[in-house]
Amino acid sequence: MARLNFGGVEETVVTREEYPLDKARDYLKDQKIAVIGYGVQGPGQAQNLRDNGFNVIVGQRSPSKSYDKAVADGWVPGETLFAIEDAVKQGDIIMYLLSDAAQIAAWPLIEPHLTEGKALYFSHGFGITFNERTKINPPKNIDVFLVAPKGSGTSLRRMFLAGKGLNSSYAIHQDFTGTTFDRAISIGIGIGAGYLFETDFKKEVYSDLTGERGTLMGAIQGLFAAQYNLLRERGHSPSEAFNETVEEATQSLYPLVAENGMDWMYANCSTTAQRGALDWWKKFRDATAPVFAELYDSVASGNEAQLSIDSNSKDDYRVKLEEELKELRESEMWRAGKTVRSLRPENN
Repeated sequence: MARLNFGGVEETVVTREEYPLDKARDYLKDQKIAVIGYGVQGPGQAQNLRDNGFNVIVGQRSPSKSYDKAVADGWVPGETLFAIEDAVKQGDIIMYLLSDAAQIAAWPLIEPHLTEGKALYFSHGFGITFNERTKINPPKNIDVFLVAPKGSGTSLRRMFLAGKGLNSSYAIHQDFTGTTFDRAISIGIGIGAGYLFETDFKKEVYSDLTGERGTLMGAIQGLFAAQYNLLRERGHSPSEAFNETVEEATQSLYPLVAENGMDWMYANCSTTAQRGALDWWKKFRDATAPVFAELYDSVASGNEAQLSIDSNSKDDYRVKLEEELKELRESEMWRAGKTVRSLRPENN
């Protein structure tokens, strides 16, 4: 394992150079991996493992759209695609990739088949960290670990197909067999991690829930909406407001940040842009810091977890979700975005 120094703070990471794919594949050559769930993370992780030569099956309820997708992706009913309970029975490593709410509902089916020496894998610390609420308490005679890609399953798959990797965290919650580290890292390399950094289940879920509600999705949508609405109120056209708020950020500036860092992006913008950004970024930091503190405290208290459980467990969850997504989709900003995207040269 490598030790990286981040300004005096050291971290343990595992790279593909230290733990190459051949080593990972050889380590798990006699173990069957059962991917349970084919919704958000399931397709990317399962297909990447299959393409990398691991012994993989999928467990998904039928009939369902996710089952149909699995068939379309080449999983064969009765050979590599099974009912959830049947897949768990067969698997040595159970990759529990159902949604958080679905994990709670399916746990009574899963638990009886977690026999001694098996491994239970997560890509999120939710079920274990908030086990008093989820009632997910694995048997003591199995391994429990996670590998959490820092991105969506769609991104994981796209980057894999492009020959790239998506950085992931890993954590060991229970090491019954004494082999959990190698199981975890082998799976991480197999699903296409760029490098793997160490964490624990609680830190993973606290950072993940904060990030999703913060700069990854919630906060960025809030900032986009605030700036777009202001520009429209001050007389700017939808096209101008969207381009200055979203399009330039996502198509021009954010890729530069990803490639070389914010300082490099600043240095390669106009001097006027540099001056303004340097003058204003701390004001935005200070204005939002209390909101982030409130958010983190809500996550740490379990309040966000309970809100998710209560909402996502309702029978009409998907209907209400579609209503909320429709509000976003039909807002002027994102209708403008759809038009702007259609005018990109690659789409014409």
